Amino acid sequence: MNSETKQSSIVLTSQDDPDELAGSKLWAVYISEAEKYDKALVERWKSDMEGLLIFAGLFSASLTAFLIESYKSLTPDQNIALLTKISQQLEGSASQSLNSTLADDVSVAALACNTLWFLSFGLSLCCALVATLVQQWARDFIQRTEMRPSPIIRARIFSYLYFGLQRFGMHTTVEFIPFLLHLSLLLFFAGLVAFLLPINIVVTAVTAALFGLIAAAYIYLTLLPIFSADSPYRTPLSNAAWGIFQRLLIPFRRHRQGPSGDGESTLLDHHGKSAKNDSQIPSMVQVMVNKAVALSPKRDLRDSQAVVWTVRSLTDNFELEPFVEALPDLIRGPQGRHSAYDDMIYRLLEAQDIQLVSRIEGLLRSCNTGILAPDAESRRRISC
Repeated sequence: MNSETKQSSIVLTSQDDPDELAGSKLWAVYISEAEKYDKALVERWKSDMEGLLIFAGLFSASLTAFLIESYKSLTPDQNIALLTKISQQLEGSASQSLNSTLADDVSVAALACNTLWFLSFGLSLCCALVATLVQQWARDFIQRTEMRPSPIIRARIFSYLYFGLQRFGMHTTVEFIPFLLHLSLLLFFAGLVAFLLPINIVVTAVTAALFGLIAAAYIYLTLLPIFSADSPYRTPLSNAAWGIFQRLLIPFRRHRQGPSGDGESTLLDHHGKSAKNDSQIPSMVQVMVNKAVALSPKRDLRDSQAVVWTVRSLTDNFELEPFVEALPDLIRGPQGRHSAYDDMIYRLLEAQDIQLVSRIEGLLRSCNTGILAPDAESRRRISC
């Protein structure tokens, strides 16, 4: 107990050092930014785990009903087995043990079905367990980052714990949990096909076709973000598939390099790669950001569409005024005429449904109503 008190006093004394206290404002800024990112990340983990727990609970309950019915196929009816043995003895056939008879009555389909379903059930429970642990870890993270009032101590606790999350692969663990649930569903559908196989071939074929369609859609959603950075669809396997795809491109990239190294990363740059080292494979988020800001006609079109939508959504003069105030800066600045947004301005003027010029004229006429305060009226006249 004395050692803990002594250690705590040493920590607090080090934070009271005038040189340390000089960084309080700086660390306060860090805490503000860290709370925006770290807490939002942890809160998202908690909400994701709640959804997974609900789904895993419902799925496990449904799967239990199937297991109650299917496990009976592993233990054939004792009366039927006994009657079979009596019949064999009356016919004078070779003696067989009851256990051998029972073992022979268990079909391959029953074994496959129960094996797949029990594996699915185990993975579902494992997913629920890990999701519960992640919720606990997230609560602990938030609690530990708020237990000290000093901004210096809080900032260092923030950085210490966050780099701990990175060091121990917490992000990978959280992304792996949905994959467990997806794998559990995959095993369930496969077991369902095995369950229906000895019952009816038509129903089995329909179920297998549905299962194949779902599997194909899952593979498609997994691979789609690799080729379309703006795709909102992805699966827990998308990041792994992305890494494999990028590594497969490395030989082609080396083949395209010239003797002086010109053209390095040419093939990967089509996917937004900015790193020149083979070991520096960009993430899908980095690729998305690079493609979003890269200069291109498509980007100009997106900018124009976004701004047109913005003007269309501004329903009154108070919402329109800040937009009008920003227009002069798009056209001219201290260094002279700006041309980067010419295409966007032309599209705004040509859009018949928003009638930007008429709305600006209406904004200017609103200055004559006498409702605005003098300073607000003056600012609006200058803007128009």
